[in-house]
Amino acid sequence: MSRRKKSRNKVFESLEVVDAGAKGKTIAKTPEGKVVFLSNAVPGDVVDVQTFKKRKAYYEGKAINFHKRSDKRTEPECAYFGTCGGCKWQNMGYEHQLYYKEKEVVNNLTRIGHIELPEVTPISGSKTQYFYRNKMEFSFSDSRWLTLEEIQSDEELGDRNALGFHIPGMWDKILNIDQCHLQRDPSNAIRNAVRSFAVTNNLEFFNTRNQTGFLRTLMIRTATTGDVMVVVQFFKEDAAKRQLLLDYIKETFPEVTSLQYVINGKGNDTIYDQDVICYSGKDHIFEEMEGLHFKINAKSFYQTNSKQAYELYKITRDFAGLNGTELVYDLYTGTGTIAQFVSKKAKKVVGVESVPDAILAAKENAQLNAINNVDFYVGDMKHVFNDAFIAKHGQPDVVITDPPRDGMHKDVVAQLLKIAASKIVYVSCNSATQARDLALMDEMYKVTKVQAVDMFPQTFHVESVVLLEKR
Repeated sequence: MSRRKKSRNKVFESLEVVDAGAKGKTIAKTPEGKVVFLSNAVPGDVVDVQTFKKRKAYYEGKAINFHKRSDKRTEPECAYFGTCGGCKWQNMGYEHQLYYKEKEVVNNLTRIGHIELPEVTPISGSKTQYFYRNKMEFSFSDSRWLTLEEIQSDEELGDRNALGFHIPGMWDKILNIDQCHLQRDPSNAIRNAVRSFAVTNNLEFFNTRNQTGFLRTLMIRTATTGDVMVVVQFFKEDAAKRQLLLDYIKETFPEVTSLQYVINGKGNDTIYDQDVICYSGKDHIFEEMEGLHFKINAKSFYQTNSKQAYELYKITRDFAGLNGTELVYDLYTGTGTIAQFVSKKAKKVVGVESVPDAILAAKENAQLNAINNVDFYVGDMKHVFNDAFIAKHGQPDVVITDPPRDGMHKDVVAQLLKIAASKIVYVSCNSATQARDLALMDEMYKVTKVQAVDMFPQTFHVESVVLLEKR
């Protein structure tokens, strides 16, 4: 007869939550000093904790009883807080969010990178803490996420269709959303109207497990110019039903300047390898920043918080300290927004990016903005950014680098050390990998400026801008 395994889960009573850590978790400590990561508490809370995972160095758990609620708490705006997972810090006052974001950047640079820091410039907070996103993607589902109360209820569940967000960690569960506080109108109105129209007209919502249905995803992009893009993704073609829905959107929301659709029958819902078809209006929208116009299509990458992106770019340009005589390299240039933004202060800017479509967009936008002192090149950074590239395009005076979350490849770092530009401005969405890269350059470069930038209020995400100057 087999013995039942002894549960490793524990309950700790009256633990004080003392800090906020990575990925939005908060931190308490057991009487023995062992760290407990929590997902539903705020620094300053005193709680009883039920653990559900044990590791050698820490526990993971959740607060099951509150003895004291922190004065850092605030009432979440969103009815779905705690279920949706998109805004993990809505229960913490914004000034405290900024404190812990800046603290994370400083801790990563000093503890991981062992970098000696100058006086840190205070974090740039967002003036708008809600309705700041310019792009949202929603998923259709014919079996929406049910609350525990609904499951336990004897009442008829009724309509099971959903148009909303994936439940964290559950790829096939969609939470139906009536109001999201992340994107301004007409986003909520469009989403709710599309859902109601689809239900009324018996348009099948997608089933992820069975790979069946008709309606798959809905993307809405808004711009500070007033442009609005809507992209509906269908799992299969049904011309009559497709036209019925698209005509409804066109007629009901005349403010939509770009109405497009995708027919995608493959296993995942990414559209980057799919044809996007313009149904009404233009196949793009425009964003504007300091007189520059950026053309954005359905597949374009553009910073998700337009107003705060402007602040990020101004800080980057300020750190570069350009006087009009410099050759600037913009590594991981994307669609060339930073390159074009700093171009009027530089002699010439050379942008490099691995995504061909992004470089095409960068060139098109530069032409649109009549910028003649920028050149863009496509290629895998660790291969294209070599001695031959430097010999052809010149020795840069300043390098701006804005890599993905994984940071820079070690060969790119080695090449930066080899060319030894007088300044490097390193923009990062992951200060941990940024710290790793800075450590590799520490012998040659000194960090002279640091500033965090909050692009995503109510979340734990934070950008970090660092200026390195040759020792």
